[in-house]
Amino acid sequence: MEAAAPKEAATPKMGFARLLQLAARKKALVIASALLATLAAIFSFVPYFAIYFAISTVVTTFPNFDADTAASIAQWGWLAVGGAIGNLLCYFGALVCSHLAAFETLYELKIDFARHLARVPLGFHVLIGSGKLRKIMDENIEKIEGFIAHQLPDLVAALASPIVAIIMLLVIDWRFGLAALVAVILALLLQMLAYGGSGVREMMRTYQSSLAEMNNATVEYIRGISVVKAFKQTAYSFRRLHSTIQNYTKMVIPYTLGFENWMCLFATLTTNIYLFLLPVAFLLVLIEPNHAHLATVFMFYLVFVPSLGTILTKVLYVTSSGLQIQGGVEAMDKVLAVPEMSQPTQGTARIATTYDIAFTDVQFSYQNTDAAEETIENPGEHAAEEKTEAVAPGAAGEKTESDPHVELAEKTEAPFALNGVTFVARQGQTTALVGPSGGGKSTIAHLVCRFFDVDAGHVTIGGVDVRQMTTEYLMSLVGFVFQDVFLFKQSVADNIRMGNPDASDDEVRAAAHAAQCHEFIMRLPEGYQTVIGAKGVHLSGGERQRIAIARAIVKNAPIVVLDEATAFADPENEHLIQKSFETLLRDKTVVIIAHRLTTVQHADNIVVVEDGHVQEQGRHDELLAQQGRYARMWRTYHESLSWTITAASSTVADVTNTRV
Repeated sequence: MEAAAPKEAATPKMGFARLLQLAARKKALVIASALLATLAAIFSFVPYFAIYFAISTVVTTFPNFDADTAASIAQWGWLAVGGAIGNLLCYFGALVCSHLAAFETLYELKIDFARHLARVPLGFHVLIGSGKLRKIMDENIEKIEGFIAHQLPDLVAALASPIVAIIMLLVIDWRFGLAALVAVILALLLQMLAYGGSGVREMMRTYQSSLAEMNNATVEYIRGISVVKAFKQTAYSFRRLHSTIQNYTKMVIPYTLGFENWMCLFATLTTNIYLFLLPVAFLLVLIEPNHAHLATVFMFYLVFVPSLGTILTKVLYVTSSGLQIQGGVEAMDKVLAVPEMSQPTQGTARIATTYDIAFTDVQFSYQNTDAAEETIENPGEHAAEEKTEAVAPGAAGEKTESDPHVELAEKTEAPFALNGVTFVARQGQTTALVGPSGGGKSTIAHLVCRFFDVDAGHVTIGGVDVRQMTTEYLMSLVGFVFQDVFLFKQSVADNIRMGNPDASDDEVRAAAHAAQCHEFIMRLPEGYQTVIGAKGVHLSGGERQRIAIARAIVKNAPIVVLDEATAFADPENEHLIQKSFETLLRDKTVVIIAHRLTTVQHADNIVVVEDGHVQEQGRHDELLAQQGRYARMWRTYHESLSWTITAASSTVADVTNTRV
């Protein structure tokens, strides 16, 4: 028997349908808000009915006013007040319900977004960067909250009001009603022509993209203001910022002018609807015998039709705001569409009993990660392709949870960051990765932590493929010190304790001693309780690096990866840190990435990585004896240490190379 064909995945919703889908997360509150907004729209027309009947009472009884006439007019006045109060109370109730729905939806969306970010490959964050993700979480998702809280009730009211208005126009006098209805239809057609085309939606996406690029360049300019001023740069000479401002200007001016004629026509039409009534009034005067009734109706329509302009303008702005929000929702959905990192199924996850790290014929390319980054950079593009081609960073083809060893059958041609890498980092030993920049050292470190998945080959810990381990378990095995250190605006102790939330104060201090940062911590205003970044407390690059090393030490993971961990240490502290490693990292699997070869000359195994290949490996003396790539690097490194700069004159500096 043939297996049933799999069901096709539902087509993801876009535009207003997607916004309504998000709002429907709190369906009961949203429906209550919509009903109350509709009632508010109905109540808003009650005063006009009261005005009509009040005018009718005045016209029919003129000039014989008596107490009954005054009482009747007063009743219609109280009805108008009641309608205004009903409109106010219902709209307030609609806003209460919509705000409750918006706040709960905002909370759930941010939690879902953050949870998804925690489940995608960690390399996704490295490539995309925090700025774009922060914009999506802080700005785009916040706009969804604004849509549900404010614009959704206004949208319902904007849709209900024209319906009630049309009914009212036709009920009072269908002849004047048809004349006013012609103006309403023309105004709606103008809106459709202005905002309904696919070109406008594409222009809105381009506008959002240009605005985001300009904001990113502005942030970069401000962060690098010290470099800009040091080299006497300005916003005009800072090429990227200047370029993004020009691109934004070139886009936004045609975008704005593109609506100029439409908005002029729309404003002229909605503010002069009464002009459509005049020909009808002149015609009816000739054929209508009851001029008093005609005057009553005409006066009512002159009072009522200006409100139609307000209704249509509200529809216009709700439509415009919705289009702006849609671009942000698309960017959010692009991130949510990135497949999460595969996890072993329940009962199949494995753990390691030893901690040797083995790379076996590993191949890896950043091609798929670049494609994922492109979808975030250009959220309006590739919409049709993403259903079948959206690939997460590190998602190396189809991998089933039960068999993580499934390899990628075919790859499109792309340069490999790593190609055929094979080596073993033994437990209890220090393995150093050296080589020129861009050779693949940091990529190897990222694959150990499964920041990405390999395209081919295997990365194992204790003989267990890292894809057969849960992310939480793998992270518990590895302590990582990044080259770029991030410290939270918390106390020094809390920043160190990030490595192990259960660490005692004594363990935190011991880690700080081992990382050679206890002394400068004690010189801070409040010692270990000093909040970094508060009250002018800032640490140097070397101090921040040593705090990060202390964080890794207190974690006490069986595997430690140090990516240029001593890059900012002065020679004295570098020596002390190396001495501390000899004791504190004993029996651990240590992987060190370094450019200063003196840092790793005592490593148990030195792996030379260049152009994505392992060129050679062995101990320091063995590699020197081979007279290969490492030996040449060692000679070049020592030659660079002997370079000195001497002043030959007041204007010229001669660089001399003096051998030691």
